[in-house]
Amino acid sequence: MTDKDFKVLDHLSQFVSDHKKEFVEKVLSNRTHHVTVVLEDIFQSQNASAVIRTCECMGLQDIHIIEMISKYEINRRVLKGANKWMNLHRYRTRDTNNVEACFQYLHDQGYKILVADPDEDGKSIHDIDVTENKVALLFGNELRGVSSYALQHADQKIRIPMYGFTESLNISVSVAICLNALITKLHGSSTAFGLSDEEKEAMRLDWYRKIVKRSDLIEREFLRTIQ
Repeated sequence: MTDKDFKVLDHLSQFVSDHKKEFVEKVLSNRTHHVTVVLEDIFQSQNASAVIRTCECMGLQDIHIIEMISKYEINRRVLKGANKWMNLHRYRTRDTNNVEACFQYLHDQGYKILVADPDEDGKSIHDIDVTENKVALLFGNELRGVSSYALQHADQKIRIPMYGFTESLNISVSVAICLNALITKLHGSSTAFGLSDEEKEAMRLDWYRKIVKRSDLIEREFLRTIQ
């Protein structure tokens, strides 16, 4: 953040109620990059949007969306505005293996990539140690599942133990179960999973801009007075 950014943040804070400020600080204190979710070719907008909403509720700041065949479409009714508080990383370059590009980025950032697959050779989500490494959970297409590339290049296959006749869960339910298991462990550990002070400042400014009505006009007028 620049000196100008800090001045803008301080100015916008005058238009944010104390209640909203407290809520922002509470959310910021639990926000994390330590766990993220990757969606590979999800074709039903309500499913992808439900996953994003779940991720935001669980404190994740990032979600990665791979678009090889299926394009992600926003379903505002399901999202309830959750996407505006998160960073959505989309991999959708033509004539590119976007799965490979996403994997490369995540590995470069130090993530261990776990691919959700119902086969019995996968490790139970409840046995995953989320404190050792940053974790990226990948969930595949609703009909075809995860791609062969994802299965071959992931660091670990994971599964949700099930005890009925049905072999799979809806993707949004699967994500919710997996995140609940990992985030609960994370919060109960001594792992420093939160954002840095610099990240919090930048996010606070971004969120204040979204909270304050017509913040762009207010900011523009304020900057004129300090130039």
